[in-house]
Amino acid sequence: MRSLNRMRRSKNRPKLARVNPSGRMIRRVSLSGSHRIDRYGYGPLSSLLRAFWLRNGYHTTMTQAATASEPTTEAKTHKPLLEVKGLKTYFPIRTGLLQRVTDHFKAVDDVSFSIGEGETLGLVGESGCGKTTVGRTLLRLVQATAGTVTFEDQDVFAASGSELQQLRRNMQIVFQDPAGSLNPRMRIASIVGEPLIIHGLVTDKSELRERVESLLERCGMPRAAADRYPHEFSGGQRQRIGIARALALEPKFIVCDEPTSALDVSIQAQVINLLMDLQEEFGLSYLFISHDMAVIQHVCKRIAVMYKGKIVEEGSREDIIKSPQHKYTQSLLSAVPEPNPRKTKQRIVFDGGAM
Repeated sequence: MRSLNRMRRSKNRPKLARVNPSGRMIRRVSLSGSHRIDRYGYGPLSSLLRAFWLRNGYHTTMTQAATASEPTTEAKTHKPLLEVKGLKTYFPIRTGLLQRVTDHFKAVDDVSFSIGEGETLGLVGESGCGKTTVGRTLLRLVQATAGTVTFEDQDVFAASGSELQQLRRNMQIVFQDPAGSLNPRMRIASIVGEPLIIHGLVTDKSELRERVESLLERCGMPRAAADRYPHEFSGGQRQRIGIARALALEPKFIVCDEPTSALDVSIQAQVINLLMDLQEEFGLSYLFISHDMAVIQHVCKRIAVMYKGKIVEEGSREDIIKSPQHKYTQSLLSAVPEPNPRKTKQRIVFDGGAM
């Protein structure tokens, strides 16, 4: 106690220094001179007072407070799930008896965009503008001429072997023609279950059957449909089977290549609602390709307008619909039918002038 009272009466007693969160020894300058600070941030106190503080846990409280006040150095950055830069897909034009390449048709010419997790990007444009070629090139179903496609920080075009197989598991496609995308000689159970067998996700036959029937049921099809052939279903039912096949591998990204263009209006609404429900349930990302501006407005939050192999305008749904900047976008919006027959709509015709 005498030692403690002596320290209290001392005029040159060093004060507590600023706590160093790293725990290293630091030096501070006080009125009484230079003092060495230990790893708890204290000065040269007596052993009795130091033991008192350690026993009551004061050093722990001070260290935690200093660590909490330390600014975080790691910045949270949200990288896109899929990023496309400068994508080009050219097809050779051959002429003459020897079929020499004299020119190239630029189906996709310098296209760039990105898609985040759980996001839907609508790619809209007239027939023949290169929308489907973009979707197929992303999945390497068509060879790209130039550009890069990055999926989860992995170069899609540079992947091979097991890396490419893993990419195909995470990147799937729903084709435009539901009849042409299903093998007429295979039963639905084999069509939907084939991806599971190829990727080695299921080995037991009973488990495979259960997985196939669950997928069909989730997509609005009866379990008994697994034993039937594609020609026994309507167009909307075939498209549901195609969606079930795309979901079999639990992908993160799906290219929807005009999935409703071959269906009537009532079935279109059912398929669109199914895709939106699946996105909400599984957190899917879509590249939704369509030439129907009304469908794009309903499904997508971001829209990219494509014309002659190029993206001429891209933005949020509100910006594109309410204030389109490019004349081709204005032409597409003016072509959407007006549901009220009493209202007249001015038709804007794009002559294909300057881009």
